[in-house]
Amino acid sequence: MDQARILVVDDELFFRQLYHDLLSECGHRVEVYDSGDDAIARLAGGGIDLVLTDMVMPGRCGLEVLRAARGLVDPPEVILVTGHASLESAIHALKNGARDYLVKPFNPEELKHLVKICLEQRRLLNENVQLRQQIHLFQNGQSLSSLIELDRLLPRSLEIFQRELGGGYAFSVLLSDENEYSIQEAIGIERSQAENLLPLLPRLLDDVTGLKCLSSDQLRQFAQENYKFDSLCVLPLYNEGELKGGLVFGDGPLAMMNETFPKERLHYLAEQVALGFENSSRYQDAQDLMYTDDLTGLYNYRYMQIALNQESRRSQRYGLKFSLIFLDLDRFKGINDRHGHLAGSAALQEVSRLLRGCVREVDTLFRFGGDEFTALLVETDATAARVVAERIRKSIADHSFLKDHEQPCRLTTTVGFSTFPSDALDATELLELADRAMYDGKRVRNVIRGVEELGHE
Repeated sequence: MDQARILVVDDELFFRQLYHDLLSECGHRVEVYDSGDDAIARLAGGGIDLVLTDMVMPGRCGLEVLRAARGLVDPPEVILVTGHASLESAIHALKNGARDYLVKPFNPEELKHLVKICLEQRRLLNENVQLRQQIHLFQNGQSLSSLIELDRLLPRSLEIFQRELGGGYAFSVLLSDENEYSIQEAIGIERSQAENLLPLLPRLLDDVTGLKCLSSDQLRQFAQENYKFDSLCVLPLYNEGELKGGLVFGDGPLAMMNETFPKERLHYLAEQVALGFENSSRYQDAQDLMYTDDLTGLYNYRYMQIALNQESRRSQRYGLKFSLIFLDLDRFKGINDRHGHLAGSAALQEVSRLLRGCVREVDTLFRFGGDEFTALLVETDATAARVVAERIRKSIADHSFLKDHEQPCRLTTTVGFSTFPSDALDATELLELADRAMYDGKRVRNVIRGVEELGHE
């Protein structure tokens, strides 16, 4: 390849200059950047044949530059460079699409040879357009099947399918426990318009095992419902044999029913999306097991720490308030002593159900441990937190527990709460203050306490 355009990204001036000098000597046009953000912005402009990027940089790292490069229609080759070599990082880089991997410090001739090999491979690929398209399709498919975060898989799938179809609209849906479809992502269509198509989905997705493409003639059965399409394509998404959602594509300019359209490309991508969805679902199930309390179904202490830190960052960034409720059941040991530990477990499950009825869907409940629970109330000040705390206290005090046992019983709880940022700016301190407020109330029991009441009689 004569005079390739190479993009160099490194936050160290010494290496930027070194790359520039060595590669310019080989006749290449070299552009240098000191940050991942600037490099990614430049990549969007196209025309780059090879990217040479440091792995670790302030801001967006080399792996993010790699992902941005691989997401382009005509992706350049990428060589990742690091001063912290490990087999794990090398494999991770190569699995994410890097052409090769270079370790600092390196021999200048090693760099020149590696760049030469990468550019030569790129030249050979460009000489065979069909092979290049197949490899690009394979790379897209691999990227889809390897995405385990659902909020990344669905939009990425829509983008790739829409590109294959040359445009049109696309949206994704998930099926709720109530067997109702809801829109997740939408491209080229207003969400309200996509929602108008939801009544069609049970007939289009049920009993379909793979990609299903329909021409305008086949869609006439829906004419009485005033749905107008030139073409429509649906892909059901399953997990362990159960329908969980789907992708919908319509009116792509390349007309998926055209005889010359390479439908096998769509079917290959569909298989990779389906595999990615299975992987994502298994990953989510594993995450749920990791962060969920087995007995109550509430989140556990491990996830509470993550959620608290995330919410404190979000609230600090947007100037919001949130509150944390900490509650401990009063004299709960007596339940275990009188009725046994199985009855105690049943009572804790009843408490968790009562708590769900006391907070909003946007709030998060946790079993802190034993007979202690916490609730994260988003965008909630101290006044509103006091109302929720009292609702929880009263709900438990008014409830008759263990009705299926011979001796139903009553429970009470002591509740403490703290508010960000008025009581604390640190998540750990916020939790400690709510805990202290609760223990302050334990002198009386069956009461609620805010941080401002600490130590008051």
